[in-house]
Amino acid sequence: MISALASTVVQHDLRWLLLLICAWGGIGLAGMLRQRSLLVVRVLFPLGSLTCLLVAILAGVFLASGQASQAMVLPLGLPDLPFHLRLDALSAFFLLILGVAGAGISIFSAGYFRVGEGTSPGLMGLQYHLFLASMAVVLLADDAYLFMVAWETMALSSYFLVTSQHRIPEIRRAGFLYLLIAHVGAICILLCFGVLQGGSWLFIFDAMRSATLTPLLASTAFLLALLGFGAKAGLVPMHVWLPEAHPAAPSPVSAMMSGLMLKTAVYGMLRVSFDLLHVRFWQWGVLLLALGLFSALYGAIFAAVQTDMKRLLAYSSIENVGIIFAGIGLSILFETCNLHLFAALALCAALVHSLNHALFKSLLFLTTGSVLHATKQRNLGKLGGLIRRMPWVASMALVGTLAIAGLPPLNGFVSEWLLLQSFLFTPEIPHEFVNMFVPLGAAVLALTAALAAYVMVKFYGVVFLGQPREASLADAHDANLLERLGLVWLALGCILIGVMPQLALRPASAVTRKLLGQSILPTGSIWWIAPIAPKQASYSGLIMLLGIVGVVGITFLLVRLLAHGRTRRVATWDCGYPYQNARMQDTAEGFGQPIRHMFGTFFRMERDLPAPEESSPHYRIRIEDRLWHAIYQPIARAVQWLADVVGVLQGGSLSIYLLYSFLTLIVLLVFVL
Repeated sequence: MISALASTVVQHDLRWLLLLICAWGGIGLAGMLRQRSLLVVRVLFPLGSLTCLLVAILAGVFLASGQASQAMVLPLGLPDLPFHLRLDALSAFFLLILGVAGAGISIFSAGYFRVGEGTSPGLMGLQYHLFLASMAVVLLADDAYLFMVAWETMALSSYFLVTSQHRIPEIRRAGFLYLLIAHVGAICILLCFGVLQGGSWLFIFDAMRSATLTPLLASTAFLLALLGFGAKAGLVPMHVWLPEAHPAAPSPVSAMMSGLMLKTAVYGMLRVSFDLLHVRFWQWGVLLLALGLFSALYGAIFAAVQTDMKRLLAYSSIENVGIIFAGIGLSILFETCNLHLFAALALCAALVHSLNHALFKSLLFLTTGSVLHATKQRNLGKLGGLIRRMPWVASMALVGTLAIAGLPPLNGFVSEWLLLQSFLFTPEIPHEFVNMFVPLGAAVLALTAALAAYVMVKFYGVVFLGQPREASLADAHDANLLERLGLVWLALGCILIGVMPQLALRPASAVTRKLLGQSILPTGSIWWIAPIAPKQASYSGLIMLLGIVGVVGITFLLVRLLAHGRTRRVATWDCGYPYQNARMQDTAEGFGQPIRHMFGTFFRMERDLPAPEESSPHYRIRIEDRLWHAIYQPIARAVQWLADVVGVLQGGSLSIYLLYSFLTLIVLLVFVL
């Protein structure tokens, strides 16, 4: 009976997923019945979490079944243009990410959102679950029309979530910038679909798959997709909205945007590059690889000098998205050189890192939310010593910090190790020019990983270790029960994938098998990774974990046995300063100072120096993005100038408007005749 039920579920995965998407919509609408009641938060968000978990289970079952795809045509849309849905390995993998990470974020949100913080809980629930549903529809859409409708719904719902505290001018400006770049990216995606149609009027993806494009048109479609999806993903130089929107949004929304929404952009890039386009060129791979590695390094450098918790994590998201796109570029490069096994390895690394980033970045954003609620502070310079007041949050943050730093035996190490393994095979590429420069990518990736670890030492050390920098931190409280459940769920995901990497590797291999016709070599045990061959490279998270535990345990026992009866407690050496206080410990600015000196060309720095006559001298440094001033501010000035010129036409006189109408009519008559 159980096998028959499982078979029935597998045959109708798409129908069940559609039902769960409708359930998200129903949960959101139910919240409008009692908008200002905490009952909305405490009941509806756990229901949303359960729905996320069911979506993850259905996606995992579909990937394990090995099915090719399931399709459905809905009786919705426009005449002769209904909505098309399709579930395949690629969409199922990203639905798995959406479900697994979304479940933890949703249950955390049930304990996080409160009455009186910006948007009412009921309206927040509607926007939140509409955001989840729209992301799921983006992953299932099988025509350009439905894809763009869901994409714009996702952008609008996330905009309202970002601007939930819309009475603050800075948040309104951040929301406007996010919405503007989101719509510019949407225009590029729409133009990409137009090119992919190949001159036909069919908007369905099957028609695009069968369209024959010239190399010029195929490259145009690829570049438009890179601009559109790169803007949503936060690739440099289209990243400027990301460090503004994340600090403005509530922490669960920041977790959803960084952990989930950015992955829809990765999905879109993979869908266009490996599915809708039937040809690929090695130059595309080089472009993606260079752009991804530069974004990764750029994000890590800027994260190292931040003094705002959420802005630091936002720049870290740029770094991790850059790593994912570098893996995609390397996969295209291998695939165009007929190195299909290495292409599968690089793509598998990008997919696994997408899942890992959704887990540890969501975990870190949620821990910052707990810190923000407990202390009302986001500035690193006003935090410190919270491990004593918030031990639960500190322990969960430690898991996320070690994972994002790429340290074994946690999940961040697995995907970065796979990508480094991919770089080891770049000498096999039969292009002299590429062979000369691509190996440098491994060095850039290693430097980025080292900087990421440096950033996380700064983040965790300044927030949780040392002494409190403000007296008000004595009133800080730990996370509540629902928040703890969400944090534990995500932390367990980081640990399990690190110890049992095949949990992520096997679903990712199912995707590479469908897209490239090749998957990396599976092993008989879920504890090991042997991507090419066990004799060349293999890794076991379990053995690494046992080794760490064994070394720590033996060291502890030896210290206890050898020092038994001779232990005495004394004050810690104070370096000759008996009156230490919080001002003597290292600060966020102190951590970032070496990076500012080494990578000074990346920053635009302004220093406020004290005047000689000041009785209380001060020193302040502002670090800004050079690309913002070099690219976006000139565009903003040009648009403002054009608006001023066009605004002259609005004279406010009825006779002037009648003259415009008359001249327009004359021009039209001249062209017609």
